[in-house]
Amino acid sequence: MADPSPAKKARLSLGGVDTVVVLDYGSQYTQLITRRVRELGVYAVLLPGDVDMKRITDLNPKVIILSGGPNSVHVEGAPTVPDTFFDHCESHSIPVLGICYGMQLIVQKLGGEVKSADKAEYGRMPVHTVNASSLYGNEGDSTSQMVWMSHGDEATKARSLPEGFECVGKSDAGAVVAIEDAKRKIFGLQYHPEVTHSERGKETLSHFLFTVAGVTAGWSMQNVLDEQLEIVRRKVGPDAHVICALSGGVDSAVAATLVHKAIGDRLHCCFVDNGLLRYKEQERVMTMFKEHLHLPVTCIDDSERLLGKLKGVTDPEKKRKTIGAAFIEVFKEYKQTVENKTGVRPTFLVQGTLYPDVIESCPPPGSDQKHSHTIKSHHNVGGLPKELGFELVEPLRMLFKDEVRKLGLIMDVPKAFISRHPFPGPGLAVRVLGDVCAEGALETIRAVDEIYINAIKDAGLYDQIWQAFAVFLPIKSVGVQGDQRTHSHVVGLRAITSSDGMTADWFQFEPKFLQEVSAKICNQVRNVNRVVYDITSKPPSTVEWE
Repeated sequence: MADPSPAKKARLSLGGVDTVVVLDYGSQYTQLITRRVRELGVYAVLLPGDVDMKRITDLNPKVIILSGGPNSVHVEGAPTVPDTFFDHCESHSIPVLGICYGMQLIVQKLGGEVKSADKAEYGRMPVHTVNASSLYGNEGDSTSQMVWMSHGDEATKARSLPEGFECVGKSDAGAVVAIEDAKRKIFGLQYHPEVTHSERGKETLSHFLFTVAGVTAGWSMQNVLDEQLEIVRRKVGPDAHVICALSGGVDSAVAATLVHKAIGDRLHCCFVDNGLLRYKEQERVMTMFKEHLHLPVTCIDDSERLLGKLKGVTDPEKKRKTIGAAFIEVFKEYKQTVENKTGVRPTFLVQGTLYPDVIESCPPPGSDQKHSHTIKSHHNVGGLPKELGFELVEPLRMLFKDEVRKLGLIMDVPKAFISRHPFPGPGLAVRVLGDVCAEGALETIRAVDEIYINAIKDAGLYDQIWQAFAVFLPIKSVGVQGDQRTHSHVVGLRAITSSDGMTADWFQFEPKFLQEVSAKICNQVRNVNRVVYDITSKPPSTVEWE
């Protein structure tokens, strides 16, 4: 059976649940808008910003949100809304909220003026709400709140706004940061309410959805499960066989469990040991797959071949692409193995791709995220070579990490497995900076990581941390060990807190904990004599070092 159209997919089993459409103009925070709306119990669909009007109206949206983005609305060729967008929204009483670039787009399209700001505003800063406001639900009181700014353009003055709009919020510098035309139900915010650093952002979104727009909450992770089971069954059909690549992480395991629930023994899982796994990872995850998840799994050792291809490769992007290409070769071979066993050639490949992976990889032109900028490529994003003969099944592609965990719990995936920290698809290749085949690098980082993670667990801190890991640095330092001068390796430790993986803060260990961990590492790992701790947030850094 043919795969449903995008619009059909989005409404496949949600009945009359209210839908919010988010139009994506390329902001790195766009997916957080979708996430925040879902957290409030409302179904949200993400579409490209310049989608045609029919695709929007097919979803019968209750609300439309215009995202931020890296472009300038006054530059020729900047992404925009369909020509009939605002007329349609007004005639059908669909409230519109523009965020950052989305607000600038509202101002520019409806006859106002947007200019390059004299001084760009980035990071946390106070804004002050003024006048009576439908958006904020106040009656004229002036209040202040800390918000997250990230823009270089602005509607500089209230008189620059389109007819019918008023300014209901300003920054310390006097820039317009919140506007509304309450009669037409069109609103704009120059800051990002979807980011956790905006202290009342979720409250503002909630007020906008439920009080201003009259949306009804009626969406849950059970809806996602029901929807994706139906999508997988429709896409795969009654006879096709499917291969699933298990990485040992939560994402691929939940994806496999979902597909197994949908099609049963026509799913064939393989776990590839590519030589880039953590300490005793193969042994531990195979036990989990077979004894707890009850998935049909074949373990394939491809470590010698892949490490041979990675030898001497130091560029992070080239490493990721080399690993991705190696996975493809393994799947080709495993595909033939399954065909020989079953007599049926597998035609689908399951991947545990998440939405943040898609955003950071910035798929090529023609994809739904074409206005985004590349952060880093992910080996499981961007499609498959045609000659491989696989069609992708990605049931988690529009979900965030915490949503995936909730989905796993609904399907009875053990909580101990669900709570595991994320592990990157390229494995230790992105935690050994430079050549992963450098002498002793992989053995060293495995040993250091095991000591570090066990110390976190022993201290009862594991569940407070989103992700923790060690990094092998391509430098050596002078030290003194056993009363002798040493010239040994430096390792970095990282631990972050996050609610979604898209923004993160470093975890503030007690100094005594770091002191003890450093001592254990330097005493137990022979060729390490210096340990550093990463105290950088995301942004400006990413979670992984490569």
